[in-house]
Amino acid sequence: MILQCSPALSNTCSEKKLGLKIWQNPIRFEEEKEAMSSGQGGPHSLAFRVMRLCKPSFQVDPIPLLLDPSDLVVGEDIFDDPIASAQLPRLLHHSQVSSSDSSDLSYRSRFLLHHPSDSIGLSGLLVLPQAFGAIYLGETFCSYISINNSSNFEVRDIIIKAEMQTERQRLLLLDTSKSPVESIRAGGRYDFIVEHDVKELGAHTLVCTALYYDGDGERKYLPQFFKFIVANPLSVRTKVRVVKEITFLEACIENHTKSNLFMDQVEFEPAQHWSAKILKADEHHSDKNSQTRETFKPPILIKSGGGIHNYLYQLKSHGSAQTKVEGSNILGKLQITWRTNLGEPGRLQTQQIMGTPIIRKDIELHVVEVPSAIKLERPFSLHLKLANETDKELGPFEVWLSQDDSREEKKVVINGLQTVVLPRVEAFDSTDFHLNLIATQLGVQRITGITIFNTREKQTYEPLPDLEIFVDLD
Repeated sequence: MILQCSPALSNTCSEKKLGLKIWQNPIRFEEEKEAMSSGQGGPHSLAFRVMRLCKPSFQVDPIPLLLDPSDLVVGEDIFDDPIASAQLPRLLHHSQVSSSDSSDLSYRSRFLLHHPSDSIGLSGLLVLPQAFGAIYLGETFCSYISINNSSNFEVRDIIIKAEMQTERQRLLLLDTSKSPVESIRAGGRYDFIVEHDVKELGAHTLVCTALYYDGDGERKYLPQFFKFIVANPLSVRTKVRVVKEITFLEACIENHTKSNLFMDQVEFEPAQHWSAKILKADEHHSDKNSQTRETFKPPILIKSGGGIHNYLYQLKSHGSAQTKVEGSNILGKLQITWRTNLGEPGRLQTQQIMGTPIIRKDIELHVVEVPSAIKLERPFSLHLKLANETDKELGPFEVWLSQDDSREEKKVVINGLQTVVLPRVEAFDSTDFHLNLIATQLGVQRITGITIFNTREKQTYEPLPDLEIFVDLD
């Protein structure tokens, strides 16, 4: 960890991305600062120095164009001469030996590639941070704080407090009230480290206070404030699609930081009565049989400055009819963890992701079975199921084929009685029945207008969606 001073922080957060928890209702810092500063009397013996603990970065040398040593002895037309090409391995061997000779002190060796990694430009050195840097949501802010006695006198009974003030709350990070620091000699200091898991966007203020006796025995109160802005490291955009009874959730994660993010996990935690499974592209056969992938799961790289990666989840509802709540469309939330280039961890949790609102129906009509072979002008039976989704008994019912607005003659009609009578159905129960039909035309035809009518409540329910069948000859 590296110490980096932060005398003044004035970054601003320009935008707040969707899908991540954002706090509101800001508190005025200046009013509180004036109230706390009212107890000060004259110059102070003590002063706080705050330094951020952060990791260094790689040193990349601005190197010129380097050459492979073999290029100095091998020309483009060497393979045109069979004798010279036969001596190529020996020439390459001698050039490599001479290039690796440490006794060569000439400048020419500085422009040679002694190892393939030399072309990357990494010197093996690390660079200390030159600025305070950006602080992102989901990271752990770690600070090294030093309180210095710059006077010529010893100060005694120092009570030190460090608090993190956000737009919503104030968190105590350090409090020495129960065990004050006995004394800090002239020119001495007292050091400590505080950590804070960043869970809110926007303005943050590290408030450091000290209550102490100075050299004259006067009780003094010192407050100091260190402000910084927390930005959003990534954004999450989601799309929800429903295909039959299966819901698909696509999550697009975009990197807004200046460093690469290595995603350890992006897990979807489904809400109650939902189950989730991530869908992935087919892997190469070599990856499927690799034992290394079974023991070590490589992270997914999302490049800096706008890199994106998409995740696809398949969701299924496994609740019974009693558990389905009208208007409830909460699918779940995403848990995201990542690491940066040098392993600094980060973690975020999205807000609840909403799906298509559930509209509760009193009656549900389902197709159970359609005959595999349907012949022209031959009766066939359509197996249907009528389900009562309410907590009370409904019925009796009548079932028929309604006529649509068009004047075209139906290609599939009822064979026999035009109305089928069904008995009453208990609460959350169902009944099976068969509808006898006959097709009057070849090819792909539609069964339309299967309608349910409640004879007791005089209520007609929405017809069953159109059903396609194929009609063949005998």
